[in-house]
Amino acid sequence: MTVPSVEVSEVPVDLPAGKVLLDVREADEWAAGHAPGALHIPMSELAGRLGDLPGDSEFYVVCRAGGRSARVTQYLNANGWDATNVDGGMQVWAATGRPLVGEVDGAEPEVI
Repeated sequence: MTVPSVEVSEVPVDLPAGKVLLDVREADEWAAGHAPGALHIPMSELAGRLGDLPGDSEFYVVCRAGGRSARVTQYLNANGWDATNVDGGMQVWAATGRPLVGEVDGAEPEVI
């Protein structure tokens, strides 16, 4: 199955209405650094939290490098959602100077 994908540069920094950046990394990765405004649902929790996905939205799915997000993208598309994988993930996001926020007091946001 082909996974629809986009480069980080193709993801708008300010997402328009109806578009959601879904971060599927684990809690420690999220806390270290994530994109502002992203929705966090770890891949390991997704099946039990499908009700947390906003209806009628299109999803850009991101993880650290693109592997987990590709699997989540396949799963979502197979189950009726409109999802696109973000190639290169948060590593490329950070490397290209895109904004990051963290939740660790006093620490500079980073991708781990």
